[in-house]
Amino acid sequence: MHSYLRAIGFSNIKKKKDLDSLIKYVIHNSDKKDMAEIEEESLFTEIYKEFSKSVGINIRGEYNEENEFSINYYYPYLKGKGITSNEDVSVEKHAEKESYAGIVDDVKVGVSLIFYLQNITDYMNEKRIGALSKQNISITLSALSTNGNIILPIGKNEKQIKNTKEASMNRNILIAAARNGDEDAIESLTLEDIDTYTMISKRILNEDVFTIVDSYFMPYGIECDQYSILGEIIDFESEINSYTKEELYIMTINTNSLTFDVCINKKDLIGEPSVGRRFKGIIWMQGKINFPQ
Repeated sequence: MHSYLRAIGFSNIKKKKDLDSLIKYVIHNSDKKDMAEIEEESLFTEIYKEFSKSVGINIRGEYNEENEFSINYYYPYLKGKGITSNEDVSVEKHAEKESYAGIVDDVKVGVSLIFYLQNITDYMNEKRIGALSKQNISITLSALSTNGNIILPIGKNEKQIKNTKEASMNRNILIAAARNGDEDAIESLTLEDIDTYTMISKRILNEDVFTIVDSYFMPYGIECDQYSILGEIIDFESEINSYTKEELYIMTINTNSLTFDVCINKKDLIGEPSVGRRFKGIIWMQGKINFPQ
């Protein structure tokens, strides 16, 4: 049973027979199929079934020369909106099955961001024709969550918001320079971190940590594509799973100047989402590589 199946509205799937019934439903009522040739007389196939306008299940497997489909695995997905990053992305295959991870170094996050690649047939086809290195590509990130809380925002005036944005932009410039070996940038970042640590050490004596920390983005656990995040809700909407009728929240989150969509089952969210409030939770990061048409 996939741990994040409940995130898209399948919290009632508890037994294998229920899962098998759902898988058969997806195959027989699919909305789309994408294919890529992986070897002679074998087609790797992705079968999509949407259960709302934003979420669905993707079944991956192979068609053989006799047109028989063999299921390898499935996963729930959320379709993201917009462009999350234009930074260079690399792709690595997982060892145990035909699935891939994307890795992007975005200075806004401060760590190598790893995500579960959604459109692997597109990637396979682009790789097969040797077009990967010739194109400018972007990525659209999205995430599923089964554990989240809504937190009130930190009160800020317009001047404070402007100063925060400028400080974030300046820090990103310094990080980019430091990665290229700029010693002055490295020294500036070190001094800035010392000042931040000193400020937090003083304020934490009398304030709650979430009145000091506005947002964060940190790796979580041993899974390389799971993260603990805190970010501002800049947009949200509710959707209904057409199969189970469970209500879902689709929130657009801005954390560390990185913007992406998060889907969570209403049952798993503590609090009421609203634009301007903050979302704190554990997410499984997914992503789509946008290849030029």
